[in-house]
Amino acid sequence: MKSSMRQFAPGLALLICAALAQGQEPRLRSPAARPAGASAPVTITADRMEGYANKETSASGNAELRQDKVSIHADRLLYLYATDEVQASGGVRLARDGDRMSGTGLRLRVHDSVGRFDQADYEFALRSRAGYAPVRARGTADVIKLEGKDKYHLENATFTTCKPGNDDWYLQVGELDLDMTRDLGTARKGKLVFKGAPVVYLPWVDFPLHNQRKSGFLPPTIGSTGKSGVEISAPFYLNLAPDRDLTIAPREFSKRGLQLTTQLRYVDRDYEGDARFEHMPKDRVRNLSRFATNIQHNQRFSSKLSGYLNLNKVSDDNYFRDLSSRINITSQTTLPRDGMLIYHGGWWVATARVQRFQTLQDPANPVIEPYGRLPQFTLNATRQYVGGVDLALASEFVKFYHPTSVIGSRLTLYPSASLPLISPGAYLTPKLGFHSTAYSLARNAVDTPETIHRALPIASLDSGLSFERDSAFLGQNFRQTLEPRLYYLYAPYRDQSKIPLFDTGLADFNYAQIFSENLFNGGDRIADAHQLTIAATTRILSPTSGQEVLKATIGQRHYFQNQQVALNDVTPTRTDKTSDFLAAVSGRIARNWTLDSALQYNPRRNFFERLGLGARYQPETTKAFNLGYRFTRGSLNQVDVSAQWPLGGGWYGVGRYNYSLRDNRLVESLGGFEYNGACWIGRVVVQRFAAATGNFTSAVFVQLELNGFSRIGSNPLETLKRNIPGYGRLNQTRPDSRPFDFYE
Repeated sequence: MKSSMRQFAPGLALLICAALAQGQEPRLRSPAARPAGASAPVTITADRMEGYANKETSASGNAELRQDKVSIHADRLLYLYATDEVQASGGVRLARDGDRMSGTGLRLRVHDSVGRFDQADYEFALRSRAGYAPVRARGTADVIKLEGKDKYHLENATFTTCKPGNDDWYLQVGELDLDMTRDLGTARKGKLVFKGAPVVYLPWVDFPLHNQRKSGFLPPTIGSTGKSGVEISAPFYLNLAPDRDLTIAPREFSKRGLQLTTQLRYVDRDYEGDARFEHMPKDRVRNLSRFATNIQHNQRFSSKLSGYLNLNKVSDDNYFRDLSSRINITSQTTLPRDGMLIYHGGWWVATARVQRFQTLQDPANPVIEPYGRLPQFTLNATRQYVGGVDLALASEFVKFYHPTSVIGSRLTLYPSASLPLISPGAYLTPKLGFHSTAYSLARNAVDTPETIHRALPIASLDSGLSFERDSAFLGQNFRQTLEPRLYYLYAPYRDQSKIPLFDTGLADFNYAQIFSENLFNGGDRIADAHQLTIAATTRILSPTSGQEVLKATIGQRHYFQNQQVALNDVTPTRTDKTSDFLAAVSGRIARNWTLDSALQYNPRRNFFERLGLGARYQPETTKAFNLGYRFTRGSLNQVDVSAQWPLGGGWYGVGRYNYSLRDNRLVESLGGFEYNGACWIGRVVVQRFAAATGNFTSAVFVQLELNGFSRIGSNPLETLKRNIPGYGRLNQTRPDSRPFDFYE
């Protein structure tokens, strides 16, 4: 050592003596020093060191420098205190906040994170969205320039998220900028290589890091449908602001021509919305111009006043059947144009609404255009514990419009009072109300008066008990409940045959409906009633968490008089003394099995009116097998099987088969394969579904997803989630149950 190192004594002397006493070769450590502007001291250790106090330190032989979260290892390093600069050579390794680099030479201002790495290998940590596997990017570069905290410029570099030893895909570029602070990567003079073959050349491209949004071209999508041919789309994304964005996507259909689609999304503390527009100047198949518009907006004007808009319009009846690849879209027949204001006054709520519809006709299955509400006003109020009584008011004024049928206005007032009597394990709630409705009609039939008034009282008595006991099933302890319920309803008969049907139909007969006051939906019919509903529910609960494991219900109505109010002249009225049985069982029946079933059984004719059975076996996130059966007498008889299952070697099969036994035809089918290549996922999916009677639509999805970088091809993920309950992304660590995220 040089004599200048004497200033390190006696600390170095003690360190050497201690090492020799243990029989080890001495290793030197410099005293901690804090350079100007640095937030943490710098310490250096090595086999050999020399230098000048607070000026420079030269270290060799397993040399290491540490400052806060930065560590540098090298054969030789020189640290300059005045500039906070380290110069390292020979097997240099740098670690900083989860990022790691190694190379032949390094110059770095430690505190500023500014420097240069030569002939380097790197591995950077990329943050992942919650629920997804963590992603690390790695590669090589002739030069890595460190341009500040979490900012890098790479020259003649490669970039991939594959693990070391796996180069299934990589980005090879002349220049690459990685700015973690802006979540942005920019590549120049590059190409994407997959399985050793160039896939696409990239003169210039930027891409988001950390799953964040940024402006630029999105990966092109390629697909195919039977009606439109091959589809190619090249979306351009504009990140207008943190709370709004715009996507512009030209789509070329090989059979039909060019379509332009745009989507504007925005969100703020007091509003949010989504506006979409599609336009095809000329459809070569239909020989016409086609468009579609959808605007949804929610607004909060104050803490009490809010509103929304939902506006939809398409150019023609066949728009969705021709241009959509989703069965729930192609089956749409009415498009709402709806606007509403809502005022919350504490114990009362008032609304004002305007609503009309565009009706899309299918020649094979024509539909009746629904009435528009131009306008509709409602006032609903509830005051609890007024002298021990709960008071309520439901009121409405609505003016109905239709281009051809009878029109008119309806005024409804329904005040009611109930007396809840509640004790532990039991409740009894009598209720009495008076329903009054007035109509003013136009274009009415000759034998129908222009004004009609209907008034009647409605009385009900709701009661229930709750019992609990400890039980054991399959060697496990549970808590079981038994909850019987009785609901009596009385409403006298009023002749309503002259009242037109503006918005009323027969309500679906289900477990919730048997405890309602009216068997009709809407306000144009109020059924006469003198009936008692008897029902019971039992639950199996975890004794520790209280979580519901299994639930079973059963219920039936008992009628004391025949029904007299009918929906219309051709609808029969009920004469049976009892209703059908309703029953349902749902919950986890085994460790990996869940069941959801419901039935409606007719005891008088000994057959099922409706039956729904659904079972799912899901032992892991990416293993799901679903069985379903749906039956409604006279209209529906379908089997439904879907699955996502590993086939081995990284391969997964996905599929769904939905078949109508009643019509002897396919409703919807889907099949395909996914491959998990660790750092990439490939998907090929084929879908076919009935768009209209005797008419089918087919679609093909092919996608390559490069983890942490981009997706190429047509995206089948929404289709897979919709068709396979329990479907899991292969690069997810848990099922994705989150709602739609604007920032996704």
